[in-house]
Amino acid sequence: MMEIMVYASGSKANVYALNDGRSTILIDMGLPISELKKRLGFGLSRVSFALLSHCHNDHSRAVAGVMKAGVDVYASHGTIEALGLSGHRVHAVEAGSQFNAGNWRVLPFETQHDADQPLGFLVSSMLTGEKLLYATDTYYLRYRFPGPDWIMIECNYIPDILDANVDAGLVPRALRDRLIESHFSLDGVKDWLRANELNRVQGIWLLHMSETNCDPVRAKREIQELTGKPVYIAQEVALCR
Repeated sequence: MMEIMVYASGSKANVYALNDGRSTILIDMGLPISELKKRLGFGLSRVSFALLSHCHNDHSRAVAGVMKAGVDVYASHGTIEALGLSGHRVHAVEAGSQFNAGNWRVLPFETQHDADQPLGFLVSSMLTGEKLLYATDTYYLRYRFPGPDWIMIECNYIPDILDANVDAGLVPRALRDRLIESHFSLDGVKDWLRANELNRVQGIWLLHMSETNCDPVRAKREIQELTGKPVYIAQEVALCR
């Protein structure tokens, strides 16, 4: 059974890992490399490869150090160019073009964010047969995905909380406008979940929550009521099966 590990999630840093009993992969590397190694406990020697969703620092901070440690990184052409990555450890992938790496199959797909060619990933273990959907830093998902077992999806803000913070002068209106055009709201997540087949889903992780513009308890409750599935707030989770 697939293990899902959350090492950091939020506006400051994002790092996740999957293990299917044979190998471990990283998804995003937003911690400093020294802190990433510390949290992984075993360093990077057991990591088979890493997926990078986009170039922003809270997702990519450790990418150079990860590559230097001998781990291959897969990202879009736009992300690679934006970060100035080069060498045999970095591999350009395209949305809609599936690839295999070790005992994993990965389908990158487009997300909607203010970055160069951001991606989400549908990750399948050929060992366990499980599929995990990873989508963060996107204000919209145009695709439906048949039969994921696990969903990791951004739930950055709740519109009425964000608007109340703007009215109180706690959030600049320009920041509000950027959030709406680059991050997933609770309402957006709920709309997307309604449009997808969830019969096989065993758990939903809500990622990248704003510390001020979201309410984790409310988000968890509303998603559970909508889907009837176990819902986890990423910041609360160290290891889930």
